Amino acid sequence: MFDALIVGAGPAGSTAARLLAQAGWSVALVEKTDFPRRKVCGEFISAPTMPVLEACGVAEAFVAAAGPPVTYIGLYAGQTMQSSPGEQVWGRALGREHLDTLLRDAAVRAGACLFQPAELMSLERTPDGYRCKLDNDIAIAARIVIAACGSWNGKGVFAAAAPESRPSDLFAFKAHFRHTALPDGLMPLLAFRGGYGGMVHTDDGRTSLSCCIRRDTLAHARSRHGGKAAEAVLAHIRAATAGVERALGGAQLSDSFLSTGPIRPGIRPRVRDGIFFTGNIAGEAHPVIAEGISMAIQSSGLLTRLLIAGRPQAYAAEWHRRFAPRIHAATLFAHLAMRDDTRAVSLAVVRRFPALLAWGARLSGKAPIST
Repeated sequence: MFDALIVGAGPAGSTAARLLAQAGWSVALVEKTDFPRRKVCGEFISAPTMPVLEACGVAEAFVAAAGPPVTYIGLYAGQTMQSSPGEQVWGRALGREHLDTLLRDAAVRAGACLFQPAELMSLERTPDGYRCKLDNDIAIAARIVIAACGSWNGKGVFAAAAPESRPSDLFAFKAHFRHTALPDGLMPLLAFRGGYGGMVHTDDGRTSLSCCIRRDTLAHARSRHGGKAAEAVLAHIRAATAGVERALGGAQLSDSFLSTGPIRPGIRPRVRDGIFFTGNIAGEAHPVIAEGISMAIQSSGLLTRLLIAGRPQAYAAEWHRRFAPRIHAATLFAHLAMRDDTRAVSLAVVRRFPALLAWGARLSGKAPIST
């Protein structure tokens, strides 16, 4: 019997596996897809996540592989191209095809037993823990179960019933570009009608553009611009934001667009039926604050620390104290960005007080390092 079964080897799951394994726990780590893999989510890792990466023994490797430091927070909306005053290191970006592999391999080196590719097909409670069966007929018994399998997959043992579709549903898109004119060190928020996004310099000389767009706005963009959904979304953003048009004027698409959705940010149970939830499956902020991966890693750091200390009952409350304010702030920022009336007011305020960009970044959980 394993001490812990962790479902999902993304940033949340592999972080938990590494930290528990190096503390002497026997850990089974189950991941249904092969690595390396590309993912739709953004790639920014904020500075407060570095202590967890250091505890996992991957901080140096992360810095060596990641893109250049983000030193300015910006805003691109309409004709506005504004950046925060003062140079500070807010974090770095690394593609998921690299980050996930880095963290998974660290967990395996620490002693975690990896089952990949393997999908969890059933899970049942037993007198001394849990028993599960994988799609390859392997059975695993464990004292505790940690679900770290994300929130964008509507299938599986931990999937919730999908609500009916609605015009406000958000769909996510992401792609990499080369030879962009995005200023060095700048990570701008993209605010446009019916959606929001972000750009950041990431690894291997690439620039990542990720965005979310409402279902009804996506339909309007496709009717106006034609082409495939991703092409219409990109045309919609370029037409609405001079900063993106300038940054991508001479750029080349490095790889195909990825898409997923609908995504529905919010706070979900952190513990249910004795199972612990970490990462996006526990709670997901609007991607507008670029804190999704950082929150996933940090939440696993919190969970494992409490498990090792013998205080698992404190997890739900402590998670809420640390992460719920960020999720609420992200919801506010997302609605300010997507609506024409609130966006116009917000732009006028930010143009007059650009330091608000740094204030908003701190409210979302970022804590910069002064250069």
